[in-house]
Amino acid sequence: MLEVDSLTAAYGETAVLRGASLVVPPSRAVALLGPNGAGKTTFLRAVSGLLRPRAGEVKLDGQTVTGRSVDYMARAGLCHIPEGRGIFPSLTVHENLVLQSPKGQEKSSIERAAEVFPVLGGRLKQLAGSLSGGEQQMVALMRAFLCAPKVVVVDEASLGLAPLIVDQIFAALKELVRAGAGLLVVEQYVARALDIADTVYLLNRGEIVFRSAARDLQDRDVLEHYLGGAAGA
Repeated sequence: MLEVDSLTAAYGETAVLRGASLVVPPSRAVALLGPNGAGKTTFLRAVSGLLRPRAGEVKLDGQTVTGRSVDYMARAGLCHIPEGRGIFPSLTVHENLVLQSPKGQEKSSIERAAEVFPVLGGRLKQLAGSLSGGEQQMVALMRAFLCAPKVVVVDEASLGLAPLIVDQIFAALKELVRAGAGLLVVEQYVARALDIADTVYLLNRGEIVFRSAARDLQDRDVLEHYLGGAAGA
């Protein structure tokens, strides 16, 4: 379980998050939505150790991990899939997957990748940077399958991808949740987020302004107020 309480973060003197709180239970998906510039990516960076919070508390399975390094967080069971793929483009797909794999499990990791995303099975010798955007996202997302994380945080998984590829990516995210991981997803396509999420939080100007069970979020006026045209995406 991921518990975030009153998280405050800034870049220099510019405050971006102001007392944001959120909970991601095991085997549940949580969507963090908000307009551009609301602080969603900053929230994920502060939670995963890429940015040190100014105040607040982050707990992972009841243990306080606030301000810990990204390496520590990864070892503790938090997997961050950042916006922009997060792969090694000059290495082959096979080499990327080996680097993501637990030591001694490289062969089974390659087999698992081909099972989750069959297209990768035929791309193992190809440089990751020469893959399509969707295939690169598949390589990046495989880290969440191979390291058996407790919590996965994903920033804009669908960015720039074709709808059919987005379908595959979100099917894989659902599989992670079914396997027991908690999932926190920042997503530009609200309909996609609502389809996968159990709970939705809206972030605006660095503050959590609304929380609802996804199934109860029928009042589109709330989404329109904070998200504008993106609410219908």
